[in-house]
Amino acid sequence: MNVSDLLAQAGGLQSIARELGVNEQQVSSGAAALLPALMGGFRKQAQAGGGANAVAELLGSLGGSGLLDNVLSQHPTDVAQGNALLGTLFGSKEVSRAVAQGAAQQSGVDPALLKKMLPMLAMAVGGMMMRQQAGGGASQPAGGALGALGGLVGGLLGGRGAAPAAGGAGLGGMLMGMLDQDGDGNPLDDVMRMLGK
Repeated sequence: MNVSDLLAQAGGLQSIARELGVNEQQVSSGAAALLPALMGGFRKQAQAGGGANAVAELLGSLGGSGLLDNVLSQHPTDVAQGNALLGTLFGSKEVSRAVAQGAAQQSGVDPALLKKMLPMLAMAVGGMMMRQQAGGGASQPAGGALGALGGLVGGLLGGRGAAPAAGGAGLGGMLMGMLDQDGDGNPLDDVMRMLGK
């Protein structure tokens, strides 16, 4: 099951659509286009040192599974944590804007909508990772819980499989291919290079 399916199952895409006042299809298309770069950011964070532990520590410091709960809440999402997460994953607002612009060209979704979606999507994915960790490691010692998170991070960050299918079939893969110019499976470094970072 891909990331987009997991988010839909958790109710994340529906909540984002409701909060932004758009239909779920727009959110699904936008998510399909944004997820490859977002997952590339998580993968880069894991590769920078500490692997899944580094991702778990980052997400834990920002609210853990509460990130997803914030998005799913009936109240407006406090995107401050999402913006802080994007700041760590992407390094700058310019990269976030470039990701939204590239996703808009591929998906046809308004870039202003994608910019609003991006921190909420980052929170939903991060919170889902931590919820999976808690669920997978509830009866295990901490190492087992981190092992469960490591498995999920490995699965989510494992490459082109992160591109959603259904609805946005191939869209994430197309964007990934367009942005991932050096073919390393992570478009984020290419986006940053394009921006001269």
